[in-house]
Amino acid sequence: MSEGSGGEITRALAALRRGEGGAMERLMELVYQDLRRKAHFQLLARGGTLSTTALVHETYLRLAAAKPDWQDRHHFFNVAAKAMRQIVIDFARERAALKRGGGVAAIELEEGMAAVESPAEELLTIEAALRRLEAEDGRLARVVELRFFGGLTVEEIADVVGVDPRTVKRDWQKARVLLRGYLEDRSPA
Repeated sequence: MSEGSGGEITRALAALRRGEGGAMERLMELVYQDLRRKAHFQLLARGGTLSTTALVHETYLRLAAAKPDWQDRHHFFNVAAKAMRQIVIDFARERAALKRGGGVAAIELEEGMAAVESPAEELLTIEAALRRLEAEDGRLARVVELRFFGGLTVEEIADVVGVDPRTVKRDWQKARVLLRGYLEDRSPA
């Protein structure tokens, strides 16, 4: 996203806070392609699974229904990443409820891995590990959420979180080690 579009997004968010008509639609025009890129980062559209377009549209519906009070584009993309995370997890829960079976194997957490075509149980296991991480270190969990579910780059995360990109890289590595440990704790012996 260019700095120019960032300014436009900030102006659209301000218009939305003022209650101007059409502000939400204008905001979505500005962020739609970026949200698609972030959604595609985690989903591979296949028959019978959640597609990139479906994820972006469901995110839009949740964001529009939330009576938004986003302070700036960073806040907006943070909320959007949380919404995408919840949508993906809800979808995985629905799929798991349909399948109900088998043990959960150990999972390697890698960038761009939040693909719904992988077994729903894996995503639910990752979600449980992420909740455990949130309880221990909120910033690490936020970095994972923005990277894994939101598809943000290291630089974008640094901007949103307000830290140096090197700190984000260290946080990402530390979070992966902790999550790997949590995931191994849950895998069958």
